[in-house]
Amino acid sequence: MSKIQVLSREVTIVSVKDEDYICLTDIARYKDAERTDYLILNWLRNRNTIEFLGLWEHLNNPAFNPIEFDGIRKQAGLNSFILSAKQWIEKTAAIGIIAKAGRYGGTYAHKDIAFEFAAWVSVEFKLYLIKEFQRLKEQERKTLGWDIRRNLAKINYRIHTDAVQAHLIPPELSPAQINLIYASEADVLNVALFGMTAAQWRSENPGKSGNIRDYANASQLVCLSNLENLNALFITDGIPQPQRLARLNQIAIQQMRILATDTRLPKLQGRREGGKP
Repeated sequence: MSKIQVLSREVTIVSVKDEDYICLTDIARYKDAERTDYLILNWLRNRNTIEFLGLWEHLNNPAFNPIEFDGIRKQAGLNSFILSAKQWIEKTAAIGIIAKAGRYGGTYAHKDIAFEFAAWVSVEFKLYLIKEFQRLKEQERKTLGWDIRRNLAKINYRIHTDAVQAHLIPPELSPAQINLIYASEADVLNVALFGMTAAQWRSENPGKSGNIRDYANASQLVCLSNLENLNALFITDGIPQPQRLARLNQIAIQQMRILATDTRLPKLQGRREGGKP
């Protein structure tokens, strides 16, 4: 569930089977906060609304009941015609509108339908709703991209630590000694990419939480993922640590020059002057 602010009104958005459904009840509050159900009922009585809902269901819902829909369409627009969201769903097996109970209850509709309802309520509100909805989707897209890169770094970190364990840790070492070796190898990557160890970064950034990698930008995360794989390969090949560090540093320089000019990577906050986090 997500919430967006549209003209000082809070609008709830929920995900149903990977589709976005927007709260019609919240939209109706923009016009009449006390009679939201009444507004939705009036909208559903409209013949144009019924035609639109029927077409949407035909395009998106194989289980839609066309026989019941024809009966409803014939009555739409008559003074005696009344149709609630619940009746529409039960009679036609519609999926474009849902009724939710509980704390975040209300009438919700697929975004295509919700935008139509918003236009009926207020053209201005519809335009701002679309704008804020698009802003939310853009933020979600960026967050997803960041999570993917972070997870990629975590996967490669496991490959890297497995190589350290298999080739650099004799069985007789104590757990404390093993941890020192892991930290040492992690710092090989830190120095190669960031130019400092984790301890040096913490000393220079006493007010920041987390570690040096938490403040890496998108380009640095991509490069770090590549360096972890390469270092694992170098360890397996038996290359001494000083030589690995020198090679990794040159590779990092080369890759960062390329990545820094790649406009497809988002510019994330966290970089300081000189390219260090």
